[in-house]
Amino acid sequence: MKQNVGGADRIIRIIVGLAVIAAGVWFQSWWGAVGLVPLGTALVGWCPPYALLGISTCSVKSGTES
Repeated sequence: MKQNVGGADRIIRIIVGLAVIAAGVWFQSWWGAVGLVPLGTALVGWCPPYALLGISTCSVKSGTES
């Protein structure tokens, strides 16, 4: 499983995930569990829809040339 979620994308996903979870707790709704999806993808660093669409927000690491 190759990482396809970059740094800025991860931060945004963490903020959105925590906000959705907090809203679910505030409104006492099980819909707050939806916040686990962006939070989980941020922590793992891999997003299934990105993989299907060939998208990656990770920076390209340059290798050493010999």
